[in-house]
Amino acid sequence: MPHLTLEYTANLPIAAKELLLKINAALVASSHFQEVDIKSRALRFEDFAIGTADNGRAFVHAKLAILKGRTTEVKRALSESVLAVIQDAGAWPAGLDVQLCVEILELERETYAKAHFQS
Repeated sequence: MPHLTLEYTANLPIAAKELLLKINAALVASSHFQEVDIKSRALRFEDFAIGTADNGRAFVHAKLAILKGRTTEVKRALSESVLAVIQDAGAWPAGLDVQLCVEILELERETYAKAHFQS
């Protein structure tokens, strides 16, 4: 735990692996997670729609799934930390309306299962 899914539109020049590593570092810095437990992935969308415009818009949406039990303040700090990393990801293309957002999802401790082994 946690699981981070970064979704972004194909019209953004995002170096996904680099951005994921920066977000992971921010999550480690929060002191809420062990480095080895952070699992992140990125999904690039070729087909997307934002409102009713044909083009000129883009988004980055981060979903951070964490175990239930943290305070609203902690969850807010985590979302702001992830958002700050995304905002600093680089220069966004001129003339493009880019929306950045972070969503915190809670997983039930009672039903979350995990195994970890090294071979």
